[in-house]
Amino acid sequence: MNAFTGQTFQMNQIINIKDVIQFTSISRAKIYEMINVNSRYYDPTFPKPVRLSESRIGWVALEVHQWIESKIQSRT
Repeated sequence: MNAFTGQTFQMNQIINIKDVIQFTSISRAKIYEMINVNSRYYDPTFPKPVRLSESRIGWVALEVHQWIESKIQSRT
């Protein structure tokens, strides 16, 4: 089960990059560009990662879900 479809899903759950890729259909490289303030692809609306350890980051599932919902709502 993944974070969005499983019954054990918690909105304050931290999800990994693989889950973010799966939920958004955006590549790993593009996600990292979207969170890099020095990138021309920087997106200030994209959820900021949470540093879990020196070498590990994750994203708050609720924030990713809300970002996806905002994209759905902004359709014309």
